[in-house]
Amino acid sequence: MKKIGVLTSGGDAPGMNAAVRAVVRTAVHGGAEVLGIERGYHGLMHGQVRPMGAASVGGIINLGGTILRTARDSVFKTEEGRRMAARVIEEHGIEGLAIIGGDGSFRGALELNRTCGVKVVGIPGTIDNDILGTQYSIGFDTAVNTAITAIDKIRDTSASHDRVFVVEVMGRHNGFIALEVGIGAGAEAVLVPECGRDLVSLCRKLQAGQGRGKMSCIIVVAEGAASASDIATTITQITGIETRISVLGHIQRGGNPSARDRFLATRFGHRAAELLLEGRTNLMVGIEMGQVVELPLERVVAGRRDLDTSLLALVEVMSI
Repeated sequence: MKKIGVLTSGGDAPGMNAAVRAVVRTAVHGGAEVLGIERGYHGLMHGQVRPMGAASVGGIINLGGTILRTARDSVFKTEEGRRMAARVIEEHGIEGLAIIGGDGSFRGALELNRTCGVKVVGIPGTIDNDILGTQYSIGFDTAVNTAITAIDKIRDTSASHDRVFVVEVMGRHNGFIALEVGIGAGAEAVLVPECGRDLVSLCRKLQAGQGRGKMSCIIVVAEGAASASDIATTITQITGIETRISVLGHIQRGGNPSARDRFLATRFGHRAAELLLEGRTNLMVGIEMGQVVELPLERVVAGRRDLDTSLLALVEVMSI
């Protein structure tokens, strides 16, 4: 393979730049040219392509976001949109694509392969960590650490005022961030979309904690489970305890990637480029038990990772 393209698609995640860097330098080391496609599939349809050499990715391993930028474009989901992308691929002589993103990005990769035969390899990049076939995706570790750092500071004021704080973190469809953040921050409760919530029991627990002289209380809620505002209102109505909210929002998506995310992204990007240089296609790289693995994209997009809800019991034990 002589010419490889790389793009970032969907939501940005800390560590995407480290993955781009690894793809570019591995491909160049293997004797291939690399083209960076800006703004994901939108840029691919509209020919927003630029050459990338080893020097062009210097100094980006520590940067959050993505230097290639990203976008969502519904036109790409149509047959005409994919034909537009295929024409750009043909015009530039692109033989393979490294696609950094999540489930939707991988579905697009498969459709593109079917449309024009370009070889595709996926690199999981999403803070949601819900991609089937990999224990971790790029950006998850940084997002968790960002949220924990914020909660550590929130706990200071929670203790100073004897208040309950409800902290809303990202996770529309799953509770991976909420659960790991809750355990890492020592939260008194974690609410996730995968499980129902018993607010009456939670309120009893909060009252019992205050009766024992507990000075602070943090409840972590995934945005897909409930809104922090609704939870806080219910707690105050039932218990009379002064309750405040903090919605962390997109702060979790930004910032310098953690050492773990840089390491993971570098391994993923390196292996993805190797697979393309070998002429392999329709695969995703992932990590299981510390080892980089490859899985068929068809299998990856057929499902989602399940949250280990048994860990919610750990939150209960640790919060007594």
